[in-house]
Amino acid sequence: MSKSKERQTKLLHSDYQPPADFGAFPTPVYHASTVLFKSVAAMRSRDWQSRDSYTYGLHGTPTTFTLEEQLAQIEGGNHCILAPSGLAAIAIVDFAFLRSGDDVLIPENVYNPNRELGNWLTHDFGVTARYYDPMIGAGIADLIRPDTRLIWAETPGSVTMEVPDIPAICKAAHEKGAIVAVDNTWSAGLGFDALSHGADVVLHALTKYQGGASDLLMGALITRDDDLHRKLSVAHMRFGMGVGADDVYLVLRSLPTMKLRFEKHGKAAMEIASWLKSRPEISRVLHPAFEDCPGHEFFKRDFTGAGGLFSVLFDKRYSEKQTDRFVEALQLFKLGFSWGGAHSLCAPFRIMDDRKDWGYNGHQLVRFYIGLEETQDLIADLEQAFTVFS
Repeated sequence: MSKSKERQTKLLHSDYQPPADFGAFPTPVYHASTVLFKSVAAMRSRDWQSRDSYTYGLHGTPTTFTLEEQLAQIEGGNHCILAPSGLAAIAIVDFAFLRSGDDVLIPENVYNPNRELGNWLTHDFGVTARYYDPMIGAGIADLIRPDTRLIWAETPGSVTMEVPDIPAICKAAHEKGAIVAVDNTWSAGLGFDALSHGADVVLHALTKYQGGASDLLMGALITRDDDLHRKLSVAHMRFGMGVGADDVYLVLRSLPTMKLRFEKHGKAAMEIASWLKSRPEISRVLHPAFEDCPGHEFFKRDFTGAGGLFSVLFDKRYSEKQTDRFVEALQLFKLGFSWGGAHSLCAPFRIMDDRKDWGYNGHQLVRFYIGLEETQDLIADLEQAFTVFS
């Protein structure tokens, strides 16, 4: 830069160009709102939906494009959109495909914020949200109306763990022109290939295994269909749902170990779930890999692996107050929502608030997430907590 420039200008404009061909494993982190153009013609010709150039930080940088491409590959998709959270991704789907007067079908065992969003759409936006038995399978055809535009599915249910017949639901939906969005967070795209089993859009809460450290919020939407991706992109843009470059980097950093962690969580969860199954205090263990879990036959047919999340039902003789004491007596299992990180978690749920006719009403439900602690230490923690019933 010319020496005639003032010092303040020199602080803003540098002539330095780093040498080319720098190589390293981490993906560079591009912090950018403004994207620079080489000419007016280049600025005017840019398409914010195109991935072969850059327009504005909200629409993507090399950092976000890299993560989106990797996530699409894991799920077997062609397109991916990042969102600030899993719930934000759910909202993008709803507002991309639903209009006033439309109908959406949501499973009764859905992630509760999805249910609350459906109720909000019904109350304030003129959309009809109806709730269906997650085990309905092909029978969902009888519920699909001419105005049904979208069907949500979750596999398995994030608290009650039923595994629906996703191919049957998708077939029935497609025969009547409805879109199916599947929340595939439980298996992180590693244990279940939702797109190959008929899903149109796959949702992930990257907050979970993809983040892997309980320190970020993010969601993703993956599809193979160009038109569906375009509609999702428009909703994403209208809402301005960008994600921070540093959080994207954290997910990119975690992805190489995700499969190893997922398998470790899954193996430990099976060991602890099997131990809990033998306890007299426990009436039922809700884990898709167990034969008595609703939808086990679909899990066995469609899934290739399981992670660390499952639920248990306590014997009817135990009250909510007693099971709350049990949860609070745990030391290694921390009390909190979400999961997918290194630390084990537990949380009690009042399922009967939303599912009046659920077959296990009267039993107290506690959901467990098995982290990366040694299983013998976690079992010892559970064993000491059971003493509150003595």
